Amino acid sequence: MERYKQEFIDFMVESKVLLFGSFTLKSGRQSPFFMNAGAYVTGSQLERLGEYYAKAIHDTYGDDFDVIFGPAYKGIPLAVITAIAYYRLYGKEVRYCSNRKEVKDHGDVGILLGSKLRDGDRVVVVEDVTTSGKSMEETIPILRAQANVTLVGLMVSLNRMERGKGSKTALEEIRELYGLPTAAIVTMQEVVSYLYGEKENGTGLITDEIKRAIDAYYEEYGAK
Repeated sequence: MERYKQEFIDFMVESKVLLFGSFTLKSGRQSPFFMNAGAYVTGSQLERLGEYYAKAIHDTYGDDFDVIFGPAYKGIPLAVITAIAYYRLYGKEVRYCSNRKEVKDHGDVGILLGSKLRDGDRVVVVEDVTTSGKSMEETIPILRAQANVTLVGLMVSLNRMERGKGSKTALEEIRELYGLPTAAIVTMQEVVSYLYGEKENGTGLITDEIKRAIDAYYEEYGAK
């Protein structure tokens, strides 16, 4: 596992973004782990988060893109901090763009925040986590309605690796439905491997009891 992935897992735990216990998700599923990206609230946390997104995008999709798009609302700060980090780490200027939930009819009119989209733009989309793909159902039509853009890929922070609407993960379903490459900074499999026991440099944060609960959860809800 790349060093920045290990650092990102530690960062999620330190920031109390990744929690272990018993949590009821929006889907109604009872999960032994929970990710709350809303816990990233300080300047230093946001700076580091942008760097991890930038590194993952660079490693996965390279430099051939023009715009980082973050769907409203959580994706707005993600797009901003990633664009800043990308310039600082790789010296490449990329524009940030997000959508509004409601179209503005005065001043800076329209549905977009930040940069306008132009024909020929190559766009990377950033989100915190995707469990159902619903946000992409809303986001992709918005992007394609604004300009003739190429969707380079979607980057999320954590791939929960559980079923979406069918038997595959939400990221796999998005990839198949829209022809959009998808990736995550880390997968839940990598998280468990790194945090469980003393194996593979495990930190021991995931105990045998938590590991059994996670295994049972994936037995029921894991993607095939």
